[in-house]
Amino acid sequence: MSEQSPRQEFSGLRMGKPFGIPVYVSWTWFIVAAFITMLVGPRMQIMLPELNSTAAYAVAFVFAVLLYVSVLLHELAHSVLAKAYGLPVRRITLYFLGGVSEIEKEPPTPGKEFLVAAAGPALSLGLGGLGLAADIYVINDGGIPEALVWQLWVANLIVGVFNLLPGLPLDGGRMLRAGVWKLTKNPGSGTIVAAWGGRVLAVLLVVVPVATTLSDGRELDLTDLLWPIVLAMFIWLGASQSLRVAKIRARIPQVNARTLARRAVPVVAETPLAEALRQAGERRAGAIVVVDHDGKPVAIVSEAAVQATPEHRRPWVNVASLAKSLEPDMVLAADLEGEPLIDAMREAPGSEYLLVEHGGEIYGVLATADVNRVFSGV
Repeated sequence: MSEQSPRQEFSGLRMGKPFGIPVYVSWTWFIVAAFITMLVGPRMQIMLPELNSTAAYAVAFVFAVLLYVSVLLHELAHSVLAKAYGLPVRRITLYFLGGVSEIEKEPPTPGKEFLVAAAGPALSLGLGGLGLAADIYVINDGGIPEALVWQLWVANLIVGVFNLLPGLPLDGGRMLRAGVWKLTKNPGSGTIVAAWGGRVLAVLLVVVPVATTLSDGRELDLTDLLWPIVLAMFIWLGASQSLRVAKIRARIPQVNARTLARRAVPVVAETPLAEALRQAGERRAGAIVVVDHDGKPVAIVSEAAVQATPEHRRPWVNVASLAKSLEPDMVLAADLEGEPLIDAMREAPGSEYLLVEHGGEIYGVLATADVNRVFSGV
C-alpha cells in the first residue's frame, strides 16, 4: 500500500539511501513480518511437503522480507520520478501497512501528479508480470524458488491492482485527483473528489464481504473481517486527512503578510520593557522591534516572554533580555502572500517574523499565531 504524504515524525531503523533517498523501517514492520510468517508458513508446508515445519516457516519469513523489498521498489518508483521533477523527497518509510514516500511538495501540474502516482502501481504490476513469466517459463520445476516466485508475483499483482483503486490515500486516488484537477483547473476540487472516493472505498471494503457472506447464506465470521476493517480504517482516515488538507489549502490565498502584520514600535536595547510597552500602546502597535543606534533592526521582542514577565518587574527589565536576535531567514518581504509566504515560514519556523519593504524599511511584525488563526476551525 502506498501513500505520498507530508512530513511526519518517525522512529525506526535506517536501512540505506538508494538514489539519495533515506529509507527507514518502522518497528511495526517486525510485527507484520511475524504475522506474514505465521500466515504463510502453513501454506509453504503444503506447497513444499519435503520441508519440516521450521524450514517452511523460514521460507515464509524470506517471503515476508522479499515482499517488503517489492514495497520498497514500489515507493522508489514514486520517489525517483518525483526527484526527477525537482520535488524534494524527505524519506521512504516501510511500516505495517506497506510504505510511504514523504514527498514534501506537490507536483506542479496534474500530468506530473498522475505520473508520479502511477509509477508505483506500474512497477508493482511489472514485477507481477515478470514473476508470472518466470514462474511459467524459467522457474517451473517446483522447490523453494518457485514457491517464493509464485507468492511474490501474486502479491505484487494484488498490491498493484489495489493501489489503482480510485480513492485517496491510494495511488489510484492521486491519479483520480490529477484527472479532476486537469478537468476543473482546480487541485482542491480534485482532492475533494478523490478523498470522497476513498471514503466510499473504505465503506465498500467492509460492506461487500459482509453482503457476499450473508447472500450466500453463510454465517458471518468476524475474524474474516479483521483485515478489511483495518484497511478500511486506514483508507477512511487518510481520505479524511486529505479533506482537511484541502480545506487548509483553500484558505492559503487569504494569508497576506501586510494584512496580518502587527504595527511595530522600534526601541533600543536598553529601553525598559514598561517604557517600550507604553510607546507601543501610544502608537497602537502590537509588536516591539529592537534596533541599534543607527535604527537597524536587530531583534524582535518575544510576545510570550513579555506576557511571562510580571508587571512589577517590567520597569526593571530591558527589552534586549526578552528579544530574539534576527536571523536573515526571519526577515521577510512585506508583500509576500499565499503559498510563497507559507513556504518562507516553513523553511524558518519561528513565532515572529520581521516584515520589511524592498528598501529595508520596517513594515511590521508577522506573528505565527495570527497566521494560524486563518486556519483555525479547519
